[in-house]
Amino acid sequence: MLLVKTIYLLCKNYPKEELYSLTSQTKRACVSVPANIAEGHGRRSAKDSLQFLYISRGSLYEVETLVNIAVMIGFLEEEKYESISKETDECFRLLNGLINHFEKKLL
Repeated sequence: MLLVKTIYLLCKNYPKEELYSLTSQTKRACVSVPANIAEGHGRRSAKDSLQFLYISRGSLYEVETLVNIAVMIGFLEEEKYESISKETDECFRLLNGLINHFEKKLL
């Protein structure tokens, strides 16, 4: 959830002409991460939870890629990228821990 806040604040600084492209796609991918975790949890089955965690991790990879693109085209400074990269790394760590937990449950 904190990453969503960070990304929303970041996207405020993107050029207005990016509103319906990079800005929108980055926000949607980021919101998808906690939304899929919540949906999987709500299904109350380890198999469903695991599937939604995989989707969430895919969305996090998408966020990481979109932030890298923002750096490459000059919308984001390298210093700010480093801070966001630490946040995404923490999200990957937590997600992978959850995935490992549910994978073990299904063995």
